[in-house]
This record gives sequence, structure tokens and C-alpha cells, in this order.
Amino acid sequence: MAAQRLRMKQLRNILRLRHELGLTHRQIVRSTGIGLGTVSEYLARAKGAGLSWPIPDDLDDTALEGRLYPPSTTADPPRPPLDLPFIHKELKRTGVTLQLLWSEYAENQPGGYRYSQFCEHYRRFAGRLHPSMRQTHKAGEKVFVDFSGKRPEIVDPTTGEVFPVELFVGVLGASSYFYAEATLSQELPHWIGAHIRMLEWFGFCPAVYVPDNLKSGVTTVCRYEPGVNRTYEDFAHHYGGVVIPARAGKPKDKAKVEAAVLLAQRWIMAALRNRTFFSLAELNAAIRALLPILNARLMQRLKVSRREMFETLDRPAMKPLPLNRYEIAEWKPVTVSIDYHVHVDNNFYSVPYQLMKEKVEARVTTTTVELLFKSRRVASHRRLSGHGHYATEPEHMPHAHRAHAEWTPSRLIDWAKKSGPAVGAVVSEILHSRPHPEQGYRACLGIMRLGNKYGPERLEAACQRARRLSAASYKTVKNILAAGVDRLPLFEEATQPTPRHENIRGADYYDKETPC
Repeated sequence: MAAQRLRMKQLRNILRLRHELGLTHRQIVRSTGIGLGTVSEYLARAKGAGLSWPIPDDLDDTALEGRLYPPSTTADPPRPPLDLPFIHKELKRTGVTLQLLWSEYAENQPGGYRYSQFCEHYRRFAGRLHPSMRQTHKAGEKVFVDFSGKRPEIVDPTTGEVFPVELFVGVLGASSYFYAEATLSQELPHWIGAHIRMLEWFGFCPAVYVPDNLKSGVTTVCRYEPGVNRTYEDFAHHYGGVVIPARAGKPKDKAKVEAAVLLAQRWIMAALRNRTFFSLAELNAAIRALLPILNARLMQRLKVSRREMFETLDRPAMKPLPLNRYEIAEWKPVTVSIDYHVHVDNNFYSVPYQLMKEKVEARVTTTTVELLFKSRRVASHRRLSGHGHYATEPEHMPHAHRAHAEWTPSRLIDWAKKSGPAVGAVVSEILHSRPHPEQGYRACLGIMRLGNKYGPERLEAACQRARRLSAASYKTVKNILAAGVDRLPLFEEATQPTPRHENIRGADYYDKETPC
């Protein structure tokens, strides 16, 4: 109505300016600001309808518009209806466009809508959808993941204490197929574990994982180059995908999962609100029982279920699961020591000796330790338990070290005793003073070379003096020999009694009571 009133007001003004004031078309344009084409059309229609100025008083806006725009004598036949939900679903398929869908529609319906009208009807339909459904997500492409802000609860059966747990939610972009489970926390192992079980629930792998900017998934929040957690990136690579976090401050990027979280709160948490759970497994069993029901519900706008959309859209476009389940790995930056070993969780693992003092990455699982240099694996070891143990591959050792690789603690001690009992004792003390005997091998081999240089007699004397000083080490023995102190006689303990003197009070003095 407002548009009609505006048009008729413009018409009345144009007729007045033309017939009463005698203005030209261009003068009317400058006076009213209305386009020249519109002015010409209004005047032509008024002339064709026999209207001049003044307009008769009995012509209101509706009657006036009816005179200017009379109804067509030949009504157009009704257009065949558009299946707009079908069009919206088909657009999710790879390579499908509105142009293609219109050409198929026009082929089957020659009297149907033209392309521009076809597109306009679809855009109006899409504009009425929920924001998370307006985006055109390609089949099998994205899965959106997040934790719910509202959390379910578990009761400790022994103490009765109630403590909250996390609710993980995942939803596929094209079909809105839905997954949820409870986890103990948002920490990395639980985050990755929930992803693994989600993919096993789907039975297939998407191409892109879209998390919010939580710490378990994203290490650096940035709109253009977000830093993805190394373990999360490794997980995605194992399943043939990539992680692309939602942009910070862009809620439309994660509208799909926000809607899924709301769905989980309404149809899972609300449905289970009157039940008490005493374990995480019990809670997840109840959630798993609700998932098929939720995915079978018809979506209000599209009149189709998430399960049906998954079977027709996402499932055919997704990749199969790999043969092996992902084993959660922790990534740690480490530096190669001068003994070509790296320190990982209180144990030591070898790499090729050429990498001494280089920085490498350690990929640590429950069973293995892999070491990578510039993204290339250079070593792999079985993970050691305990503290201070060494895992050394012979091919990682320099050639000079390999010659001694067959030495054992007993063999070193037996060799040392051939030079003298003090040498054997020093070597034994060195080996037993280390957390692991191999850590003392270098020192023992160094003492062997000192014997070759100074002779067994001097080495024995130096070891005797080192033991008397309670300093059994390669460095002490080397310094004694270098200074020639091994040739000096050892000081014997004094056996003479303490001489008597008036200034030496003796032990009895302190037994006397001191007067107050």
C-alpha cells in the first residue's frame, strides 16, 4: 500500500507540473528527482488512459492505478511449483549449482519460471531458514565440533558428591547428522578420544574439522593463521583430513555447531534431567540410545530427517575409515645432546650422531617414541618405562663408539683389575655411581687410555690416591697423573699420641660443670 501511495503521489505531481505549469520532461526530472524514463512512462500511461489535469476527485489511488495499469485480458497459466527443499539439498552436492538445477527444471517444465525468478524464489526460501542452514555446505566436506556450555552431571556412588562433566557435540555440515558424548574434561586426550569415537559412529571420515578456538584444538587464536595443536593436526592427517578453526569473533562460521549444541541441550540433557548417573559409561550409554531417535526426527523446514540426509548426501561423499585407529600422540620439542641422545619423560633415546645439538620433535605414544627432524622421521624406539634408561641403536653411533658397544660392566671391571685392584675398584665405583652403567662407560674407557699413556703401575698408584680422596672419577685420576702426584708417598694416619701442653685442655675439661 505504501508503494502504491508513493507511485500515485508521483503521478499526480508529474501531471500537475506538465499540464498546469507546462514544464518539459527534463524540467520535471530536475524538479522532482524522478528518472526520465519513469516520467515518460507515467505521462504516456496517463495519455493512454485519457487522464489530464486536474484528476477527477472520485479517483482514489486504487482506482487511479487501475486506470493506468489495467489487468491483462489473457491471464498467464499457473507456473509449475518449485520443490525448494529439494533444490536446497541438491546444492550441497559437489559441483551442483543453481544454473544446473534450473536447466534441469526448465527441461522438464517448459512453461516454468525463468532463471532469474527461479533464483529469486530459492533465495527467499533460504532466507527463511535457520542461519546455520543458510550456508551451502558441500557433502562430506565439514564436521563442526564443540563442547556444550551447559554440562551434564555424574554422582560419585561412594561419597554422593555431584560433579559436572563435559558434553562433546559434532555435526556434519551438509546433512546436520548429529553426534554427542560425555567426556571427563576438555583436555587434549578426551578431546581427541571424542573425535575418534565420533568418526567411528559416522563410519566415515570428513575432509575438514571445524573447531571453535578452545585450547585443546587451537594453540594460537588468529583470524588469518590460527595455530593448530600438533596432536590435533596429527589426528586429522591420520584420517585424511585437515583442521580449519572457526574465525574468532565470527559466530556465523560455527552457526551449525551452535545449533547442534542447542539441540543436544534440549533433546538430550533435558530428556535425561530426571535420571541419576553414577559413571561416565552409564551416561554415554543413555546418550547413545537417544542419538538414533534424534537423527530420525524430521527437520521442520526441509521436511526430511538428518539420517536420510546423511545417507543420501554425506555418506557417499566421505572417505572410509583407515585400517588402524589413531593412537593419541603427544608432541614435544627436544634438543639432541652431545651423546646423540634426547631426553623424553626421564629416559634417553638415540638419534643419528650427525644431529648433535639440533632441535628435533618427539612424537610420544603409549608404546613408541618417534623422533623427527624437519618433519622427517630419523629414529623410532619402543617407549621405555622407569627412569634413566637408554635406548640406543648401533647405527646411530659414531664408528669409534661402535668398537666399544659390546663392552659390559663386568667386562670393564675384569679388565681394570688386570692393572691393579685400585684400578678395578675405581672402575666399579664409577659404574655403580651412575643411574645406568652405560653412562659410566666413557669414563672407564678414558681410564683405559690413561693406562696406555702412563703405564699400569702409575695408573694403579693414581687410583689408590683417588680412592683415598673419595673422588673416584676419570677427571681426578687424570689430574693426579698429569701433575705427577701419583709418585709421592701416601700420607699415613697419625698414630702418635697428642703431646701434653698447658694450653691443651683435654676432653676432661668439658666434662666439668661450668659455674653460673
